Amino acid sequence: MDKATIKAKVEAMVAAPSCCKELKEAGERYLKAMGTADEKSEGKKLIAELKLDVCTIDDVIGLFTSAKGEEIFGKEQAARMAEHAKEVKANGGKYCDCPACAPGKELMDAEADIVG
Repeated sequence: MDKATIKAKVEAMVAAPSCCKELKEAGERYLKAMGTADEKSEGKKLIAELKLDVCTIDDVIGLFTSAKGEEIFGKEQAARMAEHAKEVKANGGKYCDCPACAPGKELMDAEADIVG
């Protein structure tokens, strides 16, 4: 993945409402470090955070079908999100396809391009 694409993916991820605080911060630090001597070290931190935060589809389904998921999202919204996640899984998806996780997974797959 080229640098421009990596930058665009990180920007999309950190702008997503579904991006957690820790991943957003790691992404923002990486963006600031691009083109500097700190780029590779911040890239390593970003990849480590992505591996913690990008959700598998099974984790997402588990959350949306749980009492905690209903508490966070409301019963109806959690049910809609669970159905969507089940469709993603039925179509072969292994990871959450939300606006943060989708580019996050692509960045994880491009680890060698990010950390060198």
